[in-house]
Amino acid sequence: MKTFKPFKQLGIPALIVSSLFVVEASVVNQGHLFSTAHAAQSDQANKKTKRVPAMRERVYSQLARAQNTADAGDVKGGFAILDEVKERLSSLNSYERAMLFNFYGFMHYGADEVELAINNFAKVVAEKDGISDALYLSTQFSLAQLYMQQQDYSKSEQALMAWQQANTKPLSANQHILFAQIYYQQKKFSKALTAIDSAIDVQTAKAEPIKENWLVLKRAAHYELKQPKMVTEVLEDMVRLFNKPQYWLQLSGMYGEIGEEKKQLAVMEAAYHAGYIEKQDDLMTLAQLYIYHQLPFKAAVLMQNNIDDGTLLVNVRRLELLSQAYMLAKEDEKALPVLVKASEISDNGQFDAQLAQVYVNLEKWPEAIKAAEKALERGGFDNIGDMHLALGISYFNLKQFDSSLLAFKNAQRIESSAKMAKQWSNYVEREKGYQMQLAKIENHKEVIN
Repeated sequence: MKTFKPFKQLGIPALIVSSLFVVEASVVNQGHLFSTAHAAQSDQANKKTKRVPAMRERVYSQLARAQNTADAGDVKGGFAILDEVKERLSSLNSYERAMLFNFYGFMHYGADEVELAINNFAKVVAEKDGISDALYLSTQFSLAQLYMQQQDYSKSEQALMAWQQANTKPLSANQHILFAQIYYQQKKFSKALTAIDSAIDVQTAKAEPIKENWLVLKRAAHYELKQPKMVTEVLEDMVRLFNKPQYWLQLSGMYGEIGEEKKQLAVMEAAYHAGYIEKQDDLMTLAQLYIYHQLPFKAAVLMQNNIDDGTLLVNVRRLELLSQAYMLAKEDEKALPVLVKASEISDNGQFDAQLAQVYVNLEKWPEAIKAAEKALERGGFDNIGDMHLALGISYFNLKQFDSSLLAFKNAQRIESSAKMAKQWSNYVEREKGYQMQLAKIENHKEVIN
């Protein structure tokens, strides 16, 4: 048997056993048969009297001895004493039977034998007519909790509904939440939400704070019902009330899901400045949001700073986004070292091709030629025709017309670049002819002189 937890250390059924010695007990001589217990009604001015059998002194003494024996560490001895009482089960009145099963249940629970505890507590509520309302209610409520502990949510709901039907008092916030948890586990998400809102109403009326796990459950229920706007509203409350990093990030994501991209960026940026963004993927998400909202320089600064301080580790994908951000921000010079680094760790010519384009933009013709030729040699990227165009333009600006025309001829073989290559070829032919005419004129002048 597992380690026994003394009665005073237990949680759920403590309400049950305490009633024997504090609320319920009316120990009498064996000649007296009944005592009375009062059940509080919703109208406190009126009380009904319920007659229940009394516990005889001999039975009381044996149950108390069983508890003390178990608490002292002799669990088997405690059960043996209860077994002695059980041998006379037919001679016990309904109240005594209920108390016996109550103690069996409590001791089994203390030994972590939950199923056996449930079986005995169920026998307690079966004696409903012979026990006080207080004992019936506390036992029924504990049964609901124990069934939930065993993940038997259907029986948990049944026990809780039976408790509610017999209960005359308004439900507390925590009791509403127990309903919500049971409903949620059974995929009764709408009922769960109703119960959570009732709990929040009770708490608000008492001017007491709403508990975080209630809103976690509410958010989950709305999510299961595919209600993204409601999920967003709950997250807004969670950010306001609890101000945790994960709620800021989740709220930003939900704004994106419901199409409120400006709020998505604003929340993400605020989270970053508050020091809530630490994960590399979240930093990349913020950078992508900056680019999406046409703020490429902010994206570049964010990434560069976090790469420089070691927060953001370098890989091909991140270097690609950083170079893209610099180029969109018209910061081609700053994009160059990023693309060079990306080319070094890449296994294809993708970044060499981008380097060639940047060098063309910067009118660095020899570098553009070198990068374009390397890109074509390594391959593994789209728009090969663009590299032939880059070569043709670079050779043209270096006045290497034959090499330029050859590059444009290669570009014309590719459909995506054929039209532009043709236009450039015509232009280069004219310029080549013009330059040849100029050379003849110059040569003629030299002959005359």
